[in-house]
Amino acid sequence: MKIFCLPDFKDRFDNLSKKKPYKTLEQDLIDHFFDKGIEHLKSGVRLNFSEHEPFIKKRLEGRGGYRVYFLLIIKLEAAYLMFVHPKTGPDGADNITDESKAKIYKDVLGCIKTNDLFELTLNELKTKIQFQRL
Repeated sequence: MKIFCLPDFKDRFDNLSKKKPYKTLEQDLIDHFFDKGIEHLKSGVRLNFSEHEPFIKKRLEGRGGYRVYFLLIIKLEAAYLMFVHPKTGPDGADNITDESKAKIYKDVLGCIKTNDLFELTLNELKTKIQFQRL
């Protein structure tokens, strides 16, 4: 499984992961997305009706944790991380609006088309996410 993200996702991740209340974000992303199969990644709330390219909202760490929005393209075995937000803490927020969901979906399609993405890999110890611009 290849994992990519939008530049906006990386910026948000960098901003959140510097803050003490969100120190678990990186490990939570590693635990959910890396070394996992398609069936595992399909879990979550499906925001569209596509069987082959589901747009998913996933809760990480339960009700007070994080929400990650991503597009899964099954035939390519690729996940595209689009947006993340915490539910609690200084940057905590309610779920995003339908308009915001539509915008990030449009954004991910544009980023895929123009290859304006980062590929995510893990360091040798599998403890840190590394971002490489495509």
